[in-house]
Amino acid sequence: MSPQPLVAALARPTGTFAMVAADQRDSLRTLIVEHTGRDRAAIADAELTAFKLSVARELGPHASALLIDREYGYRTLVDQRVLPEGCAPILAVDALEQEPGGPVTDTDLDPTIDLASVVADGTRALKLLIVWRRDAHRERRAALAERFVALCRDAGLASVLEPVARATPEEEAAGTFDLNASIVEAARELAPLRPSLYKCQVPDGGVGTVASIAAQAERIDAVVDVPWVVLSQGVAPTDFPRAVEAACRAGASGFLAGRALWTDALPAADPNPVLRARCAARLRDLGEIVDRHGRPWWDTAAHRAPEEATSR
Repeated sequence: MSPQPLVAALARPTGTFAMVAADQRDSLRTLIVEHTGRDRAAIADAELTAFKLSVARELGPHASALLIDREYGYRTLVDQRVLPEGCAPILAVDALEQEPGGPVTDTDLDPTIDLASVVADGTRALKLLIVWRRDAHRERRAALAERFVALCRDAGLASVLEPVARATPEEEAAGTFDLNASIVEAARELAPLRPSLYKCQVPDGGVGTVASIAAQAERIDAVVDVPWVVLSQGVAPTDFPRAVEAACRAGASGFLAGRALWTDALPAADPNPVLRARCAARLRDLGEIVDRHGRPWWDTAAHRAPEEATSR
């Protein structure tokens, strides 16, 4: 019998994915400011780490995998064995270009990552964010994504590639940016690099009916021949369950999301009760949606060969 693909370690028994993202860095500080009105300078790094570890403890039992970053929490997560057996750790290896309070403008691979140590930690996957634009840097970003996928494969780790489509300054000024077309164009360009899992935005920002969002998501499915999931950035938490259902009906296998899951806990002095009750219930409900409507990873026709040959 062939060994299972590396991506299987991130999945639920149904072959779908209900994964929590807790890899936001300065963006998490910005979210805290937005939800509490606090002074940005008063939000210490230790607070960001503590929140992420609370997310891991309270939501990990209901997730198939959890994504975290090295700067805020990864070492403690691993050393204290915070995640339960059924929740696989994913490490973000993207070095972010980001002004305080602003969006991520570009990324690169973190040159300080020690892959041998990451494997020894029991981490099952790495994640790379790519900020995709119709600009002069497309070839460089594609080469970066290709290098990331190869690096993961050589290390025996699953690769989670996350292109996020953004407008160029010219498109923004002219009002010509088409989110749905850009998501599809990015997928057509980068999914053929064959990451273990392709993570992308929800069409229409998750606004609309299940049928209308699914019709747009089918365009993504037509050009992605590896398992794919959606993220929640830009989608209102109340819209996200409908967005996940629509994407899954169109061929997606689930989600890797943060903001739609745990932002309710940001204003609380103690986030744990909110995470344990309201946020965990939301995650469980989303898990039922992906189990009901998502495509199991093993039903993705192209998910075979080179990765299986190197899986452990």
